[in-house]
Amino acid sequence: MATLTAPCPHSASDEQLLACFAAGHRQALDELFRRYRQPAYRVAYRLLGHEADALDAVQEGFIKALTHLHSFQGRSSFKTWLLRVVSNAALDLGRQRHRRDAVSLDASPHKDLPDARLLTADETGRQLERDDLRRQLDRALDCLSEVQRQTFVLFADGGLSYREIAEVMHTSVGTVMSRLFYARRKLRNYLNERGSL
Repeated sequence: MATLTAPCPHSASDEQLLACFAAGHRQALDELFRRYRQPAYRVAYRLLGHEADALDAVQEGFIKALTHLHSFQGRSSFKTWLLRVVSNAALDLGRQRHRRDAVSLDASPHKDLPDARLLTADETGRQLERDDLRRQLDRALDCLSEVQRQTFVLFADGGLSYREIAEVMHTSVGTVMSRLFYARRKLRNYLNERGSL
């Protein structure tokens, strides 16, 4: 297998990278985690509502994924499997830390935005509106049950299909559709009541 002796290209598929890792190429796993660290962070952040906790959950999820890589059997995509591990780590961490009530502005995942002094008044106003909407959405997510929140986050922030979410949550596609329907309705009602929509 001469093809596995050379380093795996960054453009390789997930399956090819897993094969490279199995052949001893550590950088293949690094590339897989690099590919999915942003969706993993978005999922963990939406489930926990706090940057430091989300980073902890992603780290814990990646460690669990690495130590349990042998249990990945390829029945789903690597992304689906990894996001399941990360979302479960986030939910476990949320239970352990009793989910913080409010998101600190200093811990916002958007703290790298340009300094408000460099923005025009128009840009600053739009940025403040977006930040306010994000905070309201974070609070709205708290009104969902844990399974509705996880389903919604895997769909909206994880980018998973109904089928992939069903695999992650060990349920049917119909249940996923139902949970998403009720989650969207609750979120819409919450935001409507507060004049956000």
